[in-house]
Amino acid sequence: MTSKSLDQLLANMDVKSQGIYVFVALDEVPEGVEPFATVREFEGVTIVISEDRAEKAGLSTENRFARISLDIPSSLESIGMAAMISQTLAARSITCNLLAGFHRDHLFVQVDKADEAFEILRDLKEQAKGWLPN
Repeated sequence: MTSKSLDQLLANMDVKSQGIYVFVALDEVPEGVEPFATVREFEGVTIVISEDRAEKAGLSTENRFARISLDIPSSLESIGMAAMISQTLAARSITCNLLAGFHRDHLFVQVDKADEAFEILRDLKEQAKGWLPN
């Protein structure tokens, strides 16, 4: 992907609410369970799974987060995007667990602050549009 400025990336991101997800620490992913993402660590595996799938599988739903996806015309080598978003949300005391995929970034924020995070991201997009040269 062609390199773009941080302002261009922010101005062109598409913010989408994706529902409630939970983080669950396990020794192994149970058969038949389809997580959204997995992270293998020395202690075991952390899965990120939609709350409804976790409930159906009998998994803990204690660590709940709202997932917000950012469709951004960027690459995995883009500089500053994650930092800008994390800092902006942190300034409002909003958790930002970021998972970068090849095609989009996924933010996991506190459920009770999801609407606020969504609006902050949309405002950031609009501000960035104003920073671009005409």
